[in-house]
Amino acid sequence: MIYLAFRNLFRNVRRTVAIILTVALGAGSLFSFAGFINGILDEYRENTIHAHYGHGQINTFGYRDTVYEEPWKYWIKDYVEIEKYLLEQEDVEYVFPRVTFPALISNGNVSVGSMGHGIDAVKESEFFNSLNIEEGETLRDQEKGIILGKGLANALKVKPGDTVDVMTKSVKNRGSKESFVVTGIFHTGLVDFDSRIFRIQLPEAQAMLKTDRVEQISLGLTDHTAWDKVEHSIEDAYPDLEAIPFNELDKVYYQHSVDWLKAQFNVVQVIILGIVLLAIFNTISAAILERKQEIGNLRANGESVKDIMKLILAEGMLLGIIGSIVGILLSYLVVTLWLNNGILMPPGPGLTRQFHIVFKFDWNMIYRAVSLSAISAIVAASMAGLKVARMPIAKALRSH
Repeated sequence: MIYLAFRNLFRNVRRTVAIILTVALGAGSLFSFAGFINGILDEYRENTIHAHYGHGQINTFGYRDTVYEEPWKYWIKDYVEIEKYLLEQEDVEYVFPRVTFPALISNGNVSVGSMGHGIDAVKESEFFNSLNIEEGETLRDQEKGIILGKGLANALKVKPGDTVDVMTKSVKNRGSKESFVVTGIFHTGLVDFDSRIFRIQLPEAQAMLKTDRVEQISLGLTDHTAWDKVEHSIEDAYPDLEAIPFNELDKVYYQHSVDWLKAQFNVVQVIILGIVLLAIFNTISAAILERKQEIGNLRANGESVKDIMKLILAEGMLLGIIGSIVGILLSYLVVTLWLNNGILMPPGPGLTRQFHIVFKFDWNMIYRAVSLSAISAIVAASMAGLKVARMPIAKALRSH
């Protein structure tokens, strides 16, 4: 049946080429758009991981969901031991202990409310490479160094090399003030983050806060897909700790964007498949109507309606598969030759910087595009062929 259906495709080459090109256009569009959406999702994910949270973070159990009057009492103690355990896990590459604290930051004339991060700057400089240092350099091993978000730096009117004062309260409710030298200014594209955040060395933050604990521990893994395994390992070894993945930590920017883009892709996919289905139906209907005498002869020779439909559906399936493969190859060739460096996209919702989106393809996209195109062609062929296949033999033989 498949062999006969394949031979039938070459009986009218012009008609077959028209159908294949129609399917190819739809499959290529689906494949390209899926690669584009996948590229956006990859960019969002990598920006969230390498600018903000790592692949996830560890807090004491229930810390994020509870408002404490004295939160530092629920920070992680003995974090050096926990860090040693984490680095022994095969999927963990980096461990970043951190503290977060509210502060006033001043240039001597203007004071701005802000949020400080005390970080292990040497380690973080290797991993958090999406901070986008616009001026100066990132914080590494500089003593009394500080990096500021672009909005915060603009409010203070400071540049690299300037000195700022950081004022906060220690865990003993005593005022604490230190001077720092601006080493760099970063720009992640998130307005709220860039307008409030500064980062200093972890030991200096702990000294100002008068604590030896850390608020959280962020992790850098070998791959984001390893998170579930690492999470279970942490919670089994330390039941009083809670491991939270980056997509839960950043639902507003990352997870909501992912959900919105996936929903958008599903809508576009339905529209493209609808157009392909109608186009194939129109072409195949014309083709089958031209073959009424042939179908009548097959019926007269003893072939049943079921057999005729099997032949028509096999032809539709082959047209769908061949057309989708042609479309995928052509779209991949176009993207590789002309869009290999990606597309510069304008800032997304809530962002202030552009993104360079590179098309990302995988095998699942190929399977999806081929299967959906084949199903569309089969549905179109069945809709067009059923009426002719069930036509009375005498009427079909009289057709011209």
